[in-house]
Amino acid sequence: MPFTTHLSGVELVLPGEVLRIDAWGGSTIRVRSSLNGHASPVTEALATTEATAAVVSIDGNVARVTSGELTAVIESHGRVRFEGPEGLLVGEPSFDPNEPPLRPHRLYLGSDDTGVSVEATFQAWDDERIYGLGQHSLGRLDLKGCVVDLLQRNSEISVPAIISSRGYGLFWNSASVGRVEFAANHTRWVAHRASGIDYFVYAGQTPAEVLRRYHELTGFPRRMPEWATGYWQSNSYYTSQAELLAVAREHLSRGLPLSAMFVDFMHWTHLGEWEWDREQWPDPAAMVAELAAAGVRVMVAVWPHVSPQSKHFADLRDRGLLVHGPDGSLAVFAFADRAEPSGVDLALLDLTQPEARRFYWDRVRENYHDIGVRAFWLDACEPELSEPAGTLREAGARFARGHGTEFAGMFPLFDAQAIREGLDEIGDDESMILERSAWAGSQRYGVTVWSGDIQSTWESLRTQVGAGLNMMASGIPWWTTDIGGFFDADAESEDFRELLVRWFQFATFWPVVRLHGNRHPDFFNSGIFSSGGPNEVWSFGEKAYEVITGLLFFRERLRPYVQQVTDQSAATGMPPVRPLWFESPHDPVAVRVEDQFLLGDDVLIAPVLQRGATSRTVYLPANARWRNAWTGHAHEGGTWITIEAPLHIVPLFVRDGSDLTIDSSWFER
Repeated sequence: MPFTTHLSGVELVLPGEVLRIDAWGGSTIRVRSSLNGHASPVTEALATTEATAAVVSIDGNVARVTSGELTAVIESHGRVRFEGPEGLLVGEPSFDPNEPPLRPHRLYLGSDDTGVSVEATFQAWDDERIYGLGQHSLGRLDLKGCVVDLLQRNSEISVPAIISSRGYGLFWNSASVGRVEFAANHTRWVAHRASGIDYFVYAGQTPAEVLRRYHELTGFPRRMPEWATGYWQSNSYYTSQAELLAVAREHLSRGLPLSAMFVDFMHWTHLGEWEWDREQWPDPAAMVAELAAAGVRVMVAVWPHVSPQSKHFADLRDRGLLVHGPDGSLAVFAFADRAEPSGVDLALLDLTQPEARRFYWDRVRENYHDIGVRAFWLDACEPELSEPAGTLREAGARFARGHGTEFAGMFPLFDAQAIREGLDEIGDDESMILERSAWAGSQRYGVTVWSGDIQSTWESLRTQVGAGLNMMASGIPWWTTDIGGFFDADAESEDFRELLVRWFQFATFWPVVRLHGNRHPDFFNSGIFSSGGPNEVWSFGEKAYEVITGLLFFRERLRPYVQQVTDQSAATGMPPVRPLWFESPHDPVAVRVEDQFLLGDDVLIAPVLQRGATSRTVYLPANARWRNAWTGHAHEGGTWITIEAPLHIVPLFVRDGSDLTIDSSWFER
């Protein structure tokens, strides 16, 4: 008999490969393949780290491992496929001796070390639709037909988990740089460096059930604090305590809703000290207290980098808590610091080490949390490193966890873990984490992810829809975007002001609403210490201000519903913002709509995404009637309609019969 059976599954020894199949909870199965059985386990993403009992049967040269409604069928030559109650869900292609092996492990010799790259190939179907994989600026919701790089970059986030229209999900349990090919002839996952292949397949009758399986595997989201659903005001950047307070006081004096103010980079002494520059921020505790009394939280930017001028640099270096390169020198990121505006080589704190995470949190606690800061903005956490000549940045890093190519993808998880575990230790469940990147499992640390430094263009706005919705399908439910984009904006331009209003309308219906960006039209030549110009809601002319003010008050009235929806997400894993396919997977029209979405069960939004548009067509999903929030008119589902949408109107519908009573008065002061 070629198979060895276990309580949780089977093992198959093949020439040069050991294949292990285990049940991992209800309708979830784990597949591991390695050279000679010597694979290092990757557990950082997992909330469920133990295999469970399976139903195992052997019939000649075929083994079956069943977990819930999912069965893995393993042939004696190594081919694996997965079946549900209605038949095949996904599987490896038929074995062909003329083709490459099913799961190649390719040994390669690098200039400084030896490694193994791995691949897993699956059958493809023309009518399969694929969603998730994190956040990518592809301008697409359905990823079928795309080749996507698996690596972390500013505005590109790799969460290697998908949901298929065929009723399954797949989590590629590798933080390696790699790619996935959703091609016509195959789906192929590639890790450029890994000790083996490791993935999970899970099944469900609905997209919600599939996503819940993923959350059972990697963890459910933390509950969003009630204060966090309000409006967040930011700029790149407020240069001093006096400037930030002046903005906050002006905002509040106008009677406008405000929940958070941001202190961005360069408020510090040196990177790697996590302390206030007291020349510009003479009494941050008083600032935090004043704003807290007005119901406003302060969020502070925290970077994991360490300047050679930091008072902690030598100690961190000597204790081995900084990331190294292959030759033993420090891996660095060339960037400006307060004392070095022209740039300095910054080291990176090795947050894969518990001791480094402890050091990091202790500094954040004593200099920020202890004076009342309740929100932490974890920037540059991909992590940002300079590119070594001729290779990717990850290849030049050596973490305590291992080679950068293999493990850099999970760095943002360690960054969030450091802060969240510190908060948990002191019993703080009201603080928020905003992070520029994420990996599988980040949601259990309660991170809100934003889409990074994106351009202030109509094209960028359009890509945000698919980017955010695919983050929802990737199990990261707290997501937001810089309203108006981050750079290349001309605040005096009527085109930008129109864009800003439409972007604000889009963002109003996501878990977090945040205005941020550098409003200098020549950002890259204005210098890193340029604050970028005014970025307050009154900074873009009376016409824009009037519409944005209405949106702020609308959001305030919507907040109880937003909290209800986010609480549901924390309890069940149901994403707060949903593409139409998620709710209507069998509606052939809804599954093709990529520029509309639902907030919870009852609110349908069709944002205006084209310059100069004053109307747009909207598809109303079947099996419901939808009431136009502006006119009160109810429309039958399963139909297309065209509605007027001048600048002050965001196309908005409420499911008929809902307890929500949204109407045009919600947009009034």
